[in-house]
Amino acid sequence: MTKEKQAKSHVANERFLVVGTLLLLGIGVVMVYSASSAVALERFGSDTYFFKKQVVYALTAIAVLIICRHIPYPFYRKMAYPVLAVAFLMLIALYFPGVGHPVGGARRWLRISGVSFQPSELARLALIIYLAYSMSKKQDKIKVFTIGFLPHAIVLASLGALVVMQPDFGAAVMLALVAWTMLFVSGVRLFHLLTALAAVLPIVYYLLIHVGYRVKRLASFLDPWRYESDAGYQIVHSLMAFGSGGVTGSGIGNSYQKLFYLPEPHTDFIISVMGEELGLVGICFVVGLYVMLVWRGFVVAMKARDLFATYLAVGLISALGLQVCINLGVAMGLLPTKGLTLPFVSYGGTSLVMNAAAIGILMNISARQAV
Repeated sequence: MTKEKQAKSHVANERFLVVGTLLLLGIGVVMVYSASSAVALERFGSDTYFFKKQVVYALTAIAVLIICRHIPYPFYRKMAYPVLAVAFLMLIALYFPGVGHPVGGARRWLRISGVSFQPSELARLALIIYLAYSMSKKQDKIKVFTIGFLPHAIVLASLGALVVMQPDFGAAVMLALVAWTMLFVSGVRLFHLLTALAAVLPIVYYLLIHVGYRVKRLASFLDPWRYESDAGYQIVHSLMAFGSGGVTGSGIGNSYQKLFYLPEPHTDFIISVMGEELGLVGICFVVGLYVMLVWRGFVVAMKARDLFATYLAVGLISALGLQVCINLGVAMGLLPTKGLTLPFVSYGGTSLVMNAAAIGILMNISARQAV
């Protein structure tokens, strides 16, 4: 590819990534206000409580995106182990009194000087950077079990165990899916990957069956209407929101299910409120934006200058795409309930910032193609 074509490709990638991200952030800010206003008014006496925070989070995410866009991606190669170490320390710190902030019986948040942060989000980015660095360095021996698979599986298992202990089964599943995708793309033997999957399934089964609320979630997934007053409550009202939205929706602000029927409608199930207010047309537009981001992300990966950049881009865009698919699948009753937000749209600062960092890194990888 000539330099001129490379430059045109970079410009196209950057435009698609920036426009898609900014549109999703804008939609997210509007929908967070619409979905949370009633809840915020009841809890905090102000219908703009979550909206104001989301605006700050969105502006912070944009700043992080710009910063990461201008950091040369080879820098992350040097930072692979330090970032991984920080992620481990943060996950461990959750269990220290006064540092880890328990919410609903789970320890998923660090709170320092009034600022909350979810370490599992950093752990995902740290794992992606580490795998990209390690696999590119060991590429000539990637099919050797003790070199290409075992060390990476040990790191994944260690991070996954700390996340499951929070407990956050959904985040642990995300770590495993992203790692599996990256290992597959790098050329790790499929036999090793499938054998590991078979070995992990009994552990997953145990974690699902021996925890009461997870059993209820599985049962409600199979027949949500049977458990509509209990474990299936969220799914039933999510489906009702989608159904009442029709093709064009009831209009922004006119959702009925957000009025104390859908629990936390501005977080995991914000897409349900969007389905009710924006209808099929609005959902298709938002999904189209995600498809555009994933498509351009893989274009960046395929045209990257070196293996580290390729694997880094694959990991980052796979994580984004998988999270979108899982969130949509849960909201539409196609997957069991998991606590994963919708990237760039759901309320929350950690997810917004980390996903914005991922887009900024992708843009830098694309920019260096044209150098």
